Amino acid sequence: MKFIRFLKESFQIVIKGSPRYYTWLAFLFILIVWGASGYIQQLKHGLLVTNMRDPVSWGFYIGNFTFLVGVAAAAILLVIPAYIYNWKPIKEVVLFGELLAICAMIMVILFVIVDIGNPTRLWHMMPFLGKLNIPQSLLAWDTVTLLGYFILNCFIVGYLLNSLFYKKEYNKKLLTPLILLSVPVAISIHTVTAFIYNGFAGRPYWNSALLAPKFLASAFCSGPAVLLILFQILKKTTNFEIKDEAIWKIAELMAYAMFINLFFFFAEVFKEIYSNTEHVVHLKYLFVGVGENKDIVFYGWASLIISIVAFLLFLIPKTRKNPITLNIGAVLIWFGVYIEKGIALLIPGFTPDTMGQVYIYRPSITEIKIATAIFAIGFLIFTVVTKIAIAINFEGFNIDTLKRKKATSA
Repeated sequence: MKFIRFLKESFQIVIKGSPRYYTWLAFLFILIVWGASGYIQQLKHGLLVTNMRDPVSWGFYIGNFTFLVGVAAAAILLVIPAYIYNWKPIKEVVLFGELLAICAMIMVILFVIVDIGNPTRLWHMMPFLGKLNIPQSLLAWDTVTLLGYFILNCFIVGYLLNSLFYKKEYNKKLLTPLILLSVPVAISIHTVTAFIYNGFAGRPYWNSALLAPKFLASAFCSGPAVLLILFQILKKTTNFEIKDEAIWKIAELMAYAMFINLFFFFAEVFKEIYSNTEHVVHLKYLFVGVGENKDIVFYGWASLIISIVAFLLFLIPKTRKNPITLNIGAVLIWFGVYIEKGIALLIPGFTPDTMGQVYIYRPSITEIKIATAIFAIGFLIFTVVTKIAIAINFEGFNIDTLKRKKATSA
């Protein structure tokens, strides 16, 4: 009953806000409706309305799926210094990393649903309902780890906010082990995602032992980049408080992760170019093109250049602690990793195909509409849960304030 009351009071927080808050929600609803029209067309005509074909059977949906799995896993960049090293400035805001992970996981699941085509097939992947084929199927492992991480984060956030609302000390013997458990589980979700790519023996571009650690390194850049910008927006628009040293420490950790990500990339480039086997054609397609086909060369160089610039901005203490260059670096990191996961990783893996042919893939307007709707749903959920968390954690909204209000009105 207490949890139901907590949900009811949380709903009251959500429906109250400034005109700017309602405008933002209305904008997201418009995007969702616009994207839903594209999904209706896909349900009616099938995946034919996308530009995915046999030569490139994974496209915009799987690119976003891969990127968002990394964003979800990035919550551990806050968990490790907060709970393993007990660093208080980050410990105060680790909750928002968990909220970001939940919203990212919801978007991940939605991208899987739309990529399947026929949503009635989804039950085959559900534990206890379908046949998961564990341990043979990597997709089955991915399903289990993703659902496990999602449920774990939902419980942690729900339990913590419920305890804060009722002004009760949370059970550290219960919560701390679960938070620490989220670290290996977060690592596992992106590792298994990388193994799915590794498992395609006929796709040499993905057959690298460095792919899983490279996924993790890039994840520790993209997710915290979102949080850095969010923290500064909330700091100016709400009663949210975060110390500057916490922001600077997150940025510093991101610089280390970006260095590892770039180092792994250049190690792969050296291996491909120096060995100069027939498999180097996939890397050439990304950076110089194959024949007249140079459609993704711009994106390959853009991802590399802006990632290097962002790394330098975060590496130098002076620019890392300057709000302007800090935000520029965060935006650059986000776009750099997004292009890397969505285009630079995915498309060259399929192109040229096993017959040596080049199929030019560009997402259709239907794919763009559906992806926009999914991101809008993620932003909507994140806006709502963040509003609840700030009200309870920073604005003193709890059971005692409700009792005082009722006593005053009576």
